[in-house]
Amino acid sequence: MKAAVISRYGGNEVVEVKDVPAPVPARGEVLVRVHAASVNPVDWKVREGQVRIFTGSKFPKVLGCECAGEIFETGPGATKFRKGDRVVMYTSVRRLGAFAEYGCTSGDRVYPVTDGIPFEQAACLPIAGLTALQSLRDHGRIAAGQKVLINGASGGVGHFAVQIAKVFGAEVTGVTSGRNVDLVKGLGADKVIDYGNVDFTRGSERYDLIFDAVSRSSFWKCRRALAPAGIYVSTLPNATIVAQIVTTILPGRKARQMWVKPNGADMAWIMDRVRDGKVKVVIEQPYPLDRVKDALAASESGRTRGKIVIEVMS
Repeated sequence: MKAAVISRYGGNEVVEVKDVPAPVPARGEVLVRVHAASVNPVDWKVREGQVRIFTGSKFPKVLGCECAGEIFETGPGATKFRKGDRVVMYTSVRRLGAFAEYGCTSGDRVYPVTDGIPFEQAACLPIAGLTALQSLRDHGRIAAGQKVLINGASGGVGHFAVQIAKVFGAEVTGVTSGRNVDLVKGLGADKVIDYGNVDFTRGSERYDLIFDAVSRSSFWKCRRALAPAGIYVSTLPNATIVAQIVTTILPGRKARQMWVKPNGADMAWIMDRVRDGKVKVVIEQPYPLDRVKDALAASESGRTRGKIVIEVMS
């Protein structure tokens, strides 16, 4: 099978698309024929070795953490799915293997794709979609009528967060670049701030919840923009852990770090909203597998609109 492989850590020069043996599902595992895979910042961080505490030093490695396709084969004891079932798969940062024609992982990391949702859209949900949902609902304790600000509102996680916040009945302010203002308005944001012209941390508005979907700010910078009992949630745990510890002890504003935890109930929740048109999956540009370097470079630029998808099989 063809796969995007690295034999050492580094820049895009270490990425090769080449033939490698297809994985064989062990007990409790499934083999998925991949139609589409989604690119996330964690993918180029894996490539660079920034998360080697999880990925280790054994090579070669097939890149990619999430994909969608059809069940091709099941290992012993894997009875949840049958060959041909449409599924989405989250392999995890430890296992990787999604940027390939076939991906393999434990059956409990595979979820059914709701009827009517294309593979390209389904592949975007396990990491970015659920990061947005869990950040707002579980860590931010979002509620109807609250004032919520999404920093990075046009990005992979942020564009989901804007729409999910509206599903929960919040008043949403999106922060983005000038070229993406119309996109964020189209996603349902009540107000949009062009960060090139306005620094929301210095404004007069106070928010019940600030979700930093791109981790470009910090709790300490955003503290003034929070309501007295407001919550700041970041997608970059290392930058927020000290603030979380301090604010857990002290009364008032809180900082929360998050790490996405895919599960069946949350996957079904967001897929149902995608199916019903309440949440749209914005895909800036699909790339074929042999252009995976371009896809990683686009993600690394930090200027993408919505999600980046790799089309593996049609």
